[in-house]
Amino acid sequence: MDINSLFSLEGRVALVTGGSRGIGKMIVEGLLAAGAERVYICARKKEQVDATTAELGDKVIGLVADLSQMDGIQALADEIASREDKLDILVNNAGAAWGEPFTEFSEAGWHRTMDLNVKTPFFLTQKLHGLLKAAGTPERPAKVLMIASIDGMKTNPWPTYPYQASKAGLIHLTRRMAAELVNDNIIVNGIGPGAFPSDMNKAARDNQDMVERGIPSKRVGDTMDMAGGAIYLLSRAGDYVVGTTIAIDGGVVNANVGAGNFVDPSGD
Repeated sequence: MDINSLFSLEGRVALVTGGSRGIGKMIVEGLLAAGAERVYICARKKEQVDATTAELGDKVIGLVADLSQMDGIQALADEIASREDKLDILVNNAGAAWGEPFTEFSEAGWHRTMDLNVKTPFFLTQKLHGLLKAAGTPERPAKVLMIASIDGMKTNPWPTYPYQASKAGLIHLTRRMAAELVNDNIIVNGIGPGAFPSDMNKAARDNQDMVERGIPSKRVGDTMDMAGGAIYLLSRAGDYVVGTTIAIDGGVVNANVGAGNFVDPSGD
């Protein structure tokens, strides 16, 4: 057994949605560190995509895509298919959060959140199924990684009703898709991030000291934490993990006994 090959992603081609910033960018950095050959990233805003590709180098290829609608999902799948004959890794990271008081919650906010967080990962994986199947073998399966949230594993006091429901749904969808796609040598797993500072998690970004009081590990997550979890699941090391969503949260979901003093870290 060679530890380097166990966690290596050498020669792999990957797509990370929402890869220009936040958790998506952390995962991209991990893929590059583990030896990925090419990493496609996509986001809605061209300036963000361009800035990230310029920062991370020639192995990162930026695409502009709006994945909130089926035509945008199909257009991205078609673009990848025009460039690659197989896809080793798909990271479904793009997502949305929306918070409003219960009595005022809008249908627009509901649809945007549920569609981008549940519908998009399903249909993008469906549209890229042929490329993933072409890459996967019993010895080196293709990988799909769903980025859920600890808010799908526990309740959150914030009024982000469809966000929490969508992430719980994505966790179960991960199980169901894993049961289907394992037959095609495609392994599906997930990550449930806790408090990672980002534009989506402004609480962890702007009120770090307060958020850390509610985390058993007493700190927010960083790039090494997220990259490490992703590399494990996407490399040979994680080949026998199927349909599982791992909480990467400093112990909030599974090791928090101080509920009386709990400050929710997700901040969505």
